[in-house]
Amino acid sequence: MKVGIIGAGSMGSGIAQVAATAGCQVIVIDSNPEILAKAENALRKILGRLVEKGKLSQEKINDIFGKIQYAQDINLLAQSDLIIEAIVENLEVKQNVIRQLETLATDQCILATNTSSLSISAIAASCAIPERVVGIHFFNPAPLMPLVEIVPAVQTSNEVLNHAKSVIDSWGKITVLVKDTPGFIVNRVARPFYGEALRIYDESIEGLPKGQDGMATIDWAMKEIGGFKMGPFTLMDFIGNDINYAVTSTVYKSFFYDGRYKPSFTQKALSDAGYLGRKTGKGFYDYSADAPKPQPIEDSELGNRIVNRVLTMLINEAADALFWNIASREAIDLAMTKGVNYPKGLLKWADEIGINNCVTMMDELYEIYKEERYRCSPLLRRMAKENKTFY
Repeated sequence: MKVGIIGAGSMGSGIAQVAATAGCQVIVIDSNPEILAKAENALRKILGRLVEKGKLSQEKINDIFGKIQYAQDINLLAQSDLIIEAIVENLEVKQNVIRQLETLATDQCILATNTSSLSISAIAASCAIPERVVGIHFFNPAPLMPLVEIVPAVQTSNEVLNHAKSVIDSWGKITVLVKDTPGFIVNRVARPFYGEALRIYDESIEGLPKGQDGMATIDWAMKEIGGFKMGPFTLMDFIGNDINYAVTSTVYKSFFYDGRYKPSFTQKALSDAGYLGRKTGKGFYDYSADAPKPQPIEDSELGNRIVNRVLTMLINEAADALFWNIASREAIDLAMTKGVNYPKGLLKWADEIGINNCVTMMDELYEIYKEERYRCSPLLRRMAKENKTFY
């Protein structure tokens, strides 16, 4: 199979590695020769480390690298069976690229977008044959993260959808089918992990210290009590505040400014200042060598309040995704465990906590704030009334 990748950034390079490892012939296209050279050198280092660790043989590494071509000429993609664009999260830019790809690709070629939050239907609408456009959303780093969201546009044909899913399955990935709505599963359901943590910090709930110690306390609670692999502030710094803020803003606007997805002024300020996290040396935390280490308050009562509030908001979002038929319950739970490494599927977690308890917590938050942000999902409320569980 011949696969074309548009964009030689970390995501495009990662997808290329996955496809080549699965035996595909891959061409990575980028207009910037420096980015292409950087991507090629980075892949050499990555594959070299895999040899050193004994995870792959030198012969296999040579085979993978031999299947990838780096180039600037987009016309080289003319004979591709599948082309995946992995460029900037800008609707107009993606539409222009997909439209250009359509003019040079064969009618049988599947055109895919790796967008994390933009409308697949809007991207497909730029094409004369929108039926062959589909969303194939990998998670970063693509070679390591097992989940891929397969997202049909309104226009996508069943044949293209099934073929795209079959291809990505054959690459060894775990795929979930998702309705074309803002954020799909993961970037929609995960918003409260960041947003509610920021809200707790911004309002400085009782017992929470100010500044980085407060952020560290929230991170400590979510890791040590909640069981998450990384706290929200550490994770936002790892992702990049520019990227995380942009996704939140896109989801917020795409949901017609629904208050549940309202971005944080704190994160906007950091993004505007260029404090983007690890990649700039400063974000929510200061990563310079001489910076003082934040000291969390390791108080179980405070920690449980933090975890219960964030977790309930996450569960409410997952339940609402199911209520609106964004995906099946199994797909939602699978997406959150395999896409962002949550310790449990949120709907299974709701059953353990008790759906009545989740509804009570949401209602208590709404009583305090009277904001749409804290409205309880109709599905949760109905299930509590009928004494039902998700599983």
